[in-house]
Amino acid sequence: MDDKSPLTEGVYYILLSLYEPRHGYGIMQFVSELSRGRVELGPGTIYGAIKTLVKRKWIVAVDEDGRKKEYVITDAGKQMVVSEMNRLYELHTNGLLITKGEDAL
Repeated sequence: MDDKSPLTEGVYYILLSLYEPRHGYGIMQFVSELSRGRVELGPGTIYGAIKTLVKRKWIVAVDEDGRKKEYVITDAGKQMVVSEMNRLYELHTNGLLITKGEDAL
């Protein structure tokens, strides 16, 4: 995943969840709630993504109480969210243009 690649759905939701400080389990709960249970991220997915996102400086650790480390999105991470939202908007708009808004099958 580089700065120009589309975000995976999981990474997109993780970044959204970190507009407020959260620990790994809190991220899993938030994503499940936000997606109405459609997206369920397991611990392996969460912690692997967190490691990558910290390395890319899209999130940072903000507090560590000994057991639960919390993370929050950085300005660079917010830029990635906006970039992904723009990409998804383009996909959606072009789909509507071609299908003329026809209902999906």
